Amino acid sequence: MGVTVTKNELKQALNKLDSVRLELLRLRATLLPEEEISQKEKKELEKARKQITKGSGVNLDKLIKELS
Repeated sequence: MGVTVTKNELKQALNKLDSVRLELLRLRATLLPEEEISQKEKKELEKARKQITKGSGVNLDKLIKELS
């Protein structure tokens, strides 16, 4: 059994989803305000972002084994 929708109906549904997404982001920002991070944390975050950009990382299974 299939469902057929017109382009207009699809467009309306996608617009509604965008509205819901924006509202959820606003709600999250209200309920979970950003915390201030220390200079050390900022440096660590920047280092991690650079590593991600380079494509370097750690295998999750290997990390779990090392920490167990």
